Amino acid sequence: MHHNKIRLNHYLSNAGISSRRKADKLIQSGAIEVNGKPVFKLGTIIHTNDIVKFHGSKIKSKNKIYILLNKPKGFITTTKDQFNRKTVMNLIPFFSEYRIFPVGRLDYSTTGVLLLTNDGYIAEKLTHPKYHIKKIYHVSLNKRIRNEDLDQIKKEKIYLKEGKVKILFVKNKRKAKNQIEIGLYMGWNQIIKRIFRKLNYKVIRLDRINFGGISKKNLKIGNWCFLNKKEIENIITKS
Repeated sequence: MHHNKIRLNHYLSNAGISSRRKADKLIQSGAIEVNGKPVFKLGTIIHTNDIVKFHGSKIKSKNKIYILLNKPKGFITTTKDQFNRKTVMNLIPFFSEYRIFPVGRLDYSTTGVLLLTNDGYIAEKLTHPKYHIKKIYHVSLNKRIRNEDLDQIKKEKIYLKEGKVKILFVKNKRKAKNQIEIGLYMGWNQIIKRIFRKLNYKVIRLDRINFGGISKKNLKIGNWCFLNKKEIENIITKS
């Protein structure tokens, strides 16, 4: 069987990992392995059947990439910002300019599970209301929550401008009455903050601990890992 030869940087750009220029930087950084060995030399020629790994994950040509990030505070969830604030792309520098974008949004001050991908089809599904993607948040409030307020949320008596807030569950976390866990499908803008604001509480910390069944996988804040297609498809098929 005849296998073609190709320049490594070309192979990486074909796979959607980065531009050819950026690929050279990746190679120099030692992030790329060919057949189990790191390759640093620019202009390296490989066979198309060689096993190429990026940060330990195998690359197939025209790769679709799925990244799970434990987002820290102080980053906005966009690919670029007109005011030059830090975006989540600063946390995954190898992908910063290439076709990777966040799925949905997390506020500047919100932390936790954020998915990024270059797969537009999947991203659309994961943000579409009809797929009922479950999101679970850990919420810290500025004061203890009253049981009757908790009941109001439980009984779905909270109305925002878009309509009635439907939830999956809400409960106190531990003994601290200002720590709440809430699960919902809705993805309205700033929905959690608005629910509690309606009841006269201020959200002082908000952490998304689960998105569609994917939790943080013990990732430290600011760290990321690859997810595989199967994990992503599970989110959609389970919903």
